[in-house]
Amino acid sequence: MNATTTQAEAPPEPAVDLSVELGPLKLANPIGTGSGTYGKGVEFQSFYDVARLGCVVVKTITVEERAGNPPPRLAETAGGLLNSIGLQNPGVERYIAEVLPKLRTLGAPLVINIAGHTVEAFGELAAAFGAEEGIAALELNMSCPNVSGGLDYSTDPKVAHEVVARAKDVTDLPLIAKLSPNVTDIVPIGLACQEAGATAVSAINTYVGMAIDWRKRKPILGRGFGGLSGPCIKVLALRLVHRLYQALDIPVIGIGGIQTADDVMEYLVAGATAVQVGTANFYRPNCALEIVEALPGLIRELGATSVRDVVGTLEMPG
Repeated sequence: MNATTTQAEAPPEPAVDLSVELGPLKLANPIGTGSGTYGKGVEFQSFYDVARLGCVVVKTITVEERAGNPPPRLAETAGGLLNSIGLQNPGVERYIAEVLPKLRTLGAPLVINIAGHTVEAFGELAAAFGAEEGIAALELNMSCPNVSGGLDYSTDPKVAHEVVARAKDVTDLPLIAKLSPNVTDIVPIGLACQEAGATAVSAINTYVGMAIDWRKRKPILGRGFGGLSGPCIKVLALRLVHRLYQALDIPVIGIGGIQTADDVMEYLVAGATAVQVGTANFYRPNCALEIVEALPGLIRELGATSVRDVVGTLEMPG
């Protein structure tokens, strides 16, 4: 009688908990979308189930309708993208009436990005969205380089404090302060936002840059300059995320040059609790979902079983 042997089955891989918490905001995974690169979110529903993302951060909304900046508005650069859209949007009233009902169908937690031309305008927007159902959090765009005065609120700790405090006074929604890298030191801005009651900070918005057509002796963008994003800024953003993680007691959301799950792991190890995928959405529409699917395997490589096990585990020399 021939003995039969059975090959031992490999033990199942340990489950990985991808959930993260940004104060009271609980996300199924740390992958969100970058404001301005994901439209209203509904545009991506034909590519994949958007509800599988940790959250969706939509394009910036202002009090009044904005037509945006003159074209050209985009310019590709080495390893990056310059944009000068200029916060084109229909204004808060039309947005709530016409767009918000569609956003409620996405399934993922919805983060509304708002920008005010004054501190009072931030309060008006926060109050308007705070009165609506189906919104998980607000991201305060204090750092847009593509509109006049857009950087005013993220370059001075006092003014940054005023913006967050004003929004905090009129809504109970979690507040995410989006910080600019176009400062000498980002930490005092982050500390001011924390003191004013921000739930988290997101870092970073784009770097101010310029592309030139030397033959015409003119800038390529219609406004002359714009915000630089994409892979070329990742190494700069990582450093700022790590500095903020070391200095703040509230969570940091990492933004800048994320294309793969490996990029996300770098941000997590540096101290980010969550991330936003931005420019990559333009040329790889499935990018954010691909990262969600690949992340558990990379976390297991570190012998970890949750995102929390990885965050802030960077070992600096010396």
